[in-house]
Amino acid sequence: MSPTAAWQRVRSLLPGRADLRAVRRNPRRDLLAGLTVAIVALPLALGFGVSSGLGAEAGLATAVVAGALAAVFGGSNVQVSGPTGAMTVVLVPIAAAHGVSGVLTVGLIAGIILVGLAVARAGRFMSYIPASVVEGFTLGIACVIGLQQVPNALGAEVDGDHVLTLTWEAIRAFAQDPDWAAVSVALAVAVVMLVGARWRPRAPFSILAIIAVTIVVELAGVSVTPIGDLPSGLPAPSLGFVDLAALPALLPSAFAVAALAALESLLSASVADGMTVGQKHDPDRELFGQGLANLAAPLFGGVPATGAIARTAVNVRAGAGSRLASLTHAAVLAVIVFAAAPLVSAIPLAALAGVLLATAVRMVEVGSVKAMARATRSDGVVLVSTAVATVALDLIYAVLLGMLMAGALALRSIARQARLDQVDLSGDLPGATTDEEHALLAEHIVAYRIDGPLFFAAAHRFLLELPDVTTVSALVLRMSRVSTIDASGALVLKDAIEKLERRGIAVYVSGIRDGHHKPLEVLGVITRLAADGRVFATTPEAIAAARAHLHDNGTFPAASPPRERA
Repeated sequence: MSPTAAWQRVRSLLPGRADLRAVRRNPRRDLLAGLTVAIVALPLALGFGVSSGLGAEAGLATAVVAGALAAVFGGSNVQVSGPTGAMTVVLVPIAAAHGVSGVLTVGLIAGIILVGLAVARAGRFMSYIPASVVEGFTLGIACVIGLQQVPNALGAEVDGDHVLTLTWEAIRAFAQDPDWAAVSVALAVAVVMLVGARWRPRAPFSILAIIAVTIVVELAGVSVTPIGDLPSGLPAPSLGFVDLAALPALLPSAFAVAALAALESLLSASVADGMTVGQKHDPDRELFGQGLANLAAPLFGGVPATGAIARTAVNVRAGAGSRLASLTHAAVLAVIVFAAAPLVSAIPLAALAGVLLATAVRMVEVGSVKAMARATRSDGVVLVSTAVATVALDLIYAVLLGMLMAGALALRSIARQARLDQVDLSGDLPGATTDEEHALLAEHIVAYRIDGPLFFAAAHRFLLELPDVTTVSALVLRMSRVSTIDASGALVLKDAIEKLERRGIAVYVSGIRDGHHKPLEVLGVITRLAADGRVFATTPEAIAAARAHLHDNGTFPAASPPRERA
């Protein structure tokens, strides 16, 4: 790539005049939308920061730094970025194995990977992820987020390296020493959010519920664990956490984080497109913006960030139309960090657990899940398998498993479309002037049409379905309806032709599509047939040649010129 082309590629990833025009269109509405999102995002940022193992301050730093950079450089006008539940699920084992420095280093490397993906124009591949995989992934993430909150909701301090283990240990600890205060706080917040969302969908019930329970806990002197002291501001940017010796061990985790950030961000941006009129995100710019956000967030102690589906939805519903809204959300959170840290530190951990429990419940669109599961049996299998794998295994493995299953089932479905049908030769036998002669020709010439794909997943069916023809002298294979052909299909076809010829049956081929000649010629399928004059553009020509072959053997008189039919 020339320097000019490289610069043009990079330039296409940077903000342009269109972004500025969108900001000027309705700034008042965008400012109000940003304020609304900030109120909703505050408890989520705190909760996900705590859940990740780096603390509430890490969640706030991510929401401020990553949220601002992704707002400016991202590919969506209405996307809101920050810490998310899906990313938290990935970060918990990294924090347990490598500590805080490991998480920050992973985020930094992931940012570099995302920028590289953007330059390589990898954003377009998002369209290849099946809806059933996305739905199963979302369902599994919701379950994992809910299970992660069980220890804080029950007021239990437990250790474990898997969400199912943590949940089980928390339940056991609660059974031995119940903490009804923590349970009451968590349930109160969750119920207020879920009921309030049905009553007034746009009202910020999460922050209202947290304020209410915090005041009640303080006034009543209830013993519950608070968030704890928060720094009054962001730390100075630093690369002191990087340990070059640990980089090889952290690379697999970094690729997993980058993959999840790309997947969730592009999914969220696609959802936002569907909720708006006239908005369409640029997937490569979105990856670029998320890459810069993840490069910067670790420098301030923040966790890896992604586009947040729930906060983006709130942003759209609040009337956002440009990047100013998501940038305002980050600015409001920055003000809270610098001015209200002492107040935030008093919030009970159980209250944040309640927020995330309600968030997990609201993530699951029951109607959508049911519809997807009932659409086809394959979609249902992929959805359930992806969801179960997300909970039991790992998010990236779950998506890969879902993709592999969806691909295998799709190949099976396509392969079943391949057919081999005997063709009625009425009217297609050149030179047959009487019914008797037509019947005699039909006894010695048969034609079969291959419909659909002839590739590795369907090739064996071609062999199984090819009739054991023994009573004819010539066979015509019509290939005009073959949709695709690969090496496996070509080899199976070659094997079938050779078996027919060993039985003394002359094989003729007609109607090979443009683009299908190469695999057939390279693998020697039609090379000999073409040399013998047995490959034709149309079926009547092939039948005429077959009749001429019978004439040469002394069976019939010479054939009349073929009628021109495809």
